[in-house]
Amino acid sequence: MKKILSCFALFAVSVAFAQVQTVTYSIAPPAFEETTSITITVNGSSLNETSWGIASDHALYLWSWCFDVNDANSQDCPTNGSWTSSSESNRLTYNAGTDSYSITFVPTTFYNRAGIGKIGFLVKAKNGTGDKKSQDIFAEVGAFGVTLSTPTQNSNTILAPGSSLQVTASNTNGNASYVLLSNGVVLNTNPSTTSYSFNHAGITANQNYELQVTQGAVTISKKFSAIVNPGTVTASVPAGMEDGINYNPGDATRATLVLSAPGKDFVYIAGSFNNWEPDASYAMKKDPDFANNGKFWLEISGLTPNVNYTYQYWVVDTTPFANSPALVKTADPFSTLVVNTYDDPFIPAATYPNIPAYPAGQNRDVTVLQTGQAPYNWQVTNFTKPKKEDLVVYEVLIRDFDANRNFQSLIDRIDYFKNLKINAIELMPVMEFEGNESWGYNTSFHMALDKFYGTSDKFKELIDLCHQNGIAVILDVALNHAFGRNPMVRMWMKDPDGDGWGDASSENPYFNEFAKHSYSVGNDFNHASPYTRAYVKRVIKHWIKDYKIDGFRWDLTKGFTQACSGGDDSCTNTYQADRVAVLKEYADYSWFGDNSANPNAWNGDPYHYAIFEHLGADNEEQQWANYRLNETPSKGVMMWGELTYPYTQLIEGYATGADISRIGNTAHGFTGKRVMGYPESHDKERLMYSAMKYGLNTGTSPVFNNLNNSLARMSSIAAISLLVPGPKMIWHFADLGYDDSIYTCDNGTVNTETDATTGDCKLSTKPQEQWTGNWLGVTERAQLYNNYARMISLKINEPVFEGSYTISPDGGNNLKQRIYVFDNALPATALKNVVILTNFNSISQSVTANFPYAGTWYNLMDNSSVNVINTAMTLNIAAGGFRIYGNKQALLNTDIVEQAHIRLSPNPASGYFTLDAETEAVEVYSITGQLVKSYRDHYTASSVFEVGDLTAGVYIVKSFDANQRETTMKLVKQ
Repeated sequence: MKKILSCFALFAVSVAFAQVQTVTYSIAPPAFEETTSITITVNGSSLNETSWGIASDHALYLWSWCFDVNDANSQDCPTNGSWTSSSESNRLTYNAGTDSYSITFVPTTFYNRAGIGKIGFLVKAKNGTGDKKSQDIFAEVGAFGVTLSTPTQNSNTILAPGSSLQVTASNTNGNASYVLLSNGVVLNTNPSTTSYSFNHAGITANQNYELQVTQGAVTISKKFSAIVNPGTVTASVPAGMEDGINYNPGDATRATLVLSAPGKDFVYIAGSFNNWEPDASYAMKKDPDFANNGKFWLEISGLTPNVNYTYQYWVVDTTPFANSPALVKTADPFSTLVVNTYDDPFIPAATYPNIPAYPAGQNRDVTVLQTGQAPYNWQVTNFTKPKKEDLVVYEVLIRDFDANRNFQSLIDRIDYFKNLKINAIELMPVMEFEGNESWGYNTSFHMALDKFYGTSDKFKELIDLCHQNGIAVILDVALNHAFGRNPMVRMWMKDPDGDGWGDASSENPYFNEFAKHSYSVGNDFNHASPYTRAYVKRVIKHWIKDYKIDGFRWDLTKGFTQACSGGDDSCTNTYQADRVAVLKEYADYSWFGDNSANPNAWNGDPYHYAIFEHLGADNEEQQWANYRLNETPSKGVMMWGELTYPYTQLIEGYATGADISRIGNTAHGFTGKRVMGYPESHDKERLMYSAMKYGLNTGTSPVFNNLNNSLARMSSIAAISLLVPGPKMIWHFADLGYDDSIYTCDNGTVNTETDATTGDCKLSTKPQEQWTGNWLGVTERAQLYNNYARMISLKINEPVFEGSYTISPDGGNNLKQRIYVFDNALPATALKNVVILTNFNSISQSVTANFPYAGTWYNLMDNSSVNVINTAMTLNIAAGGFRIYGNKQALLNTDIVEQAHIRLSPNPASGYFTLDAETEAVEVYSITGQLVKSYRDHYTASSVFEVGDLTAGVYIVKSFDANQRETTMKLVKQ
């Protein structure tokens, strides 16, 4: 059906291509010109008005498009609106007396186009997801029309060698001239007839036909093709070949293509290298073990290095599944770059210069192949990842980070991240998704970057720059599902209306026909299938090996089970052993790779971050969080810990429901600190918006509906979330107090997911006030940003925040939160105890501190001190305020930047430490700045630096390379 879905909210839409409904309709007049006023009438009794939700208001809409006289150059009606929110301009009028719906328009006006040869339309509910739509309907425009009877237009007839093809057609409005071309050569003519017939006999090669029918000055073209079965050539896939493009490192004129297509009979490769007219020499070979591995392959030769070639697979099943096509023309499932006509024309040249040209005459996505590509010149090749316990992850939707919406935007603002002191960025999906304006979860090609964000080299530049600044890069990956443009969906799809789009059929080796969990979107991957598991592992390898990605945030891991069914929440949300096993398998692959001694094997990344968005039962999440913790390096999967509701209650001033105990690992029963807790994420309402709209106003002065007071409360939120031991996450611009609702629409209004009038604006592009309003120049917002930066520095640089914690609200009152962070193993000279106090009341309150012991305690935000005589002393804290106290001063005024390319270990150390890089000098300073040790020589990565004579405490280590570039690190001496 003619529908390009641009963006999807996870958990918010139904399957993309559900069963369509047949409706009865009429067009008056039945024959019309493009300038004729026409009326389309739909029979109301043929609609399922109840299931569409239009039984009471009869809100039915036309979704329409048109073609030129050759049935090409499709163009959507400009007043369609969006698929989930049709425009009121396209609403049909309900005729109660006849129980019908109608709409009247002039095609040239309606489509804002001349030269229309055919119109297409369907009818739908305003939100047309699921089954709230009809089948596609088409109508010819003009008195002169041509009907191709056999074969059908744009069809692909599969033939045995030597077979015949009968071509029959007719036209209206009197005699016309017919010319039949095959592969660009005239095959047959009839200069004057209204009924054409020709039998093409003895066909031995693939034929691309074009029937040109001319009447007066108008020529109408109908295209179709015949595909000849080339027979089977059996040959083993060459050693070391993977699915997709295999470039020959010693010969840039060759590339080998491999495709897993179990159950298919033969495959041609059509591309610019054979003028899109493949002969038998471009029929792929079958591996002898095809029954088990489904492998086709072929080496392409005669290529010119650094030239962009495009290609598709023509995948044929001579006995197709019911309602499935015999031939599917598709891009490579393992594409790393695809081009299409849906999205590419709308990508700014500044974002992606010189996008490879889309091949004329083709349809849908095509893969780009280029030999001889120069490798990217990485500046950092041995990035040292921050400890999992120290991670502060900044979640970014590139589309909404900056008005330019591309990788360059983040590169240009690297100082924003550096000054905030975060040590990881998590990018919402950047893989090729359907449309340009999207969150990215409607992924179609998991190994290709979406060009709307920029080029491959630009993305690598961003990663390299982050690594140079000690910032890890984490990718959000949606491997629970894929959408209709995905080749693995299309090769085994149900396509009853024959439009080339559809859902996975029951024979699909990668996808379930029906989802095996209750959160279905798109087509559900079958993770019990060896084909799916091989695909997922290849995706893992691609991003880690080729792009040096440091970690994955796995979207919707609840969908990885095969034990449940759609709508069965009780099953989906409880422990599933198959889900535990397959996700451990994927984590293992990211850490250990192929686990092979083969010198060409990929051996994974033992420091890789695996992060699951599971949000499930603790007994299941424990299986991943505690997995391989005791290995070196320690592993374990990090689990998303969503606490939006309790933190929202706090910032609004409500004690009920404000239990934040699950922000860390303790309440989950995890051995390791593997809860990535967060108050906000892309999928949840902004805390600032909630505070200003719903905050409880009590006392003598308003606290809520007041920007500055709410900004101050955000600092308190940061204090009791970021500083709890374990990894933490920030949704972009929480650090500036972003206060637009997540449901803000393009026009500035705010709605909800259930708004029936305007539809869900959750996915709409958000305003860029943080830059246009220069929020860093606004005192109160800058203070919030600086508070975040200081707290993040504390968390990353002070070892105590890798220790233990307790959460104990004063008197059980959640509005007076108290968090105690401690590490009794640290020396007495170190910061080893931290007390965090907050007051989320709307008036100032006294909070009983319960310091662990008496003595001098220091405010870690400014290093001021308080003398504690009575550990149960009370402190008056302003409404929405916070305090952070430590037994020692913090290193706030010491510029400690742990550079990406050097790791100091062991740390803490007792007798010595090593650095995993070559150095020319190493200096050790006391916390007061005194040089206590100096080493000057050429040191290797195995050199040992003795510190056994130093007293216990915290020290600063500086190393210098041959170019006198300095790296500064902290050392805890035991």
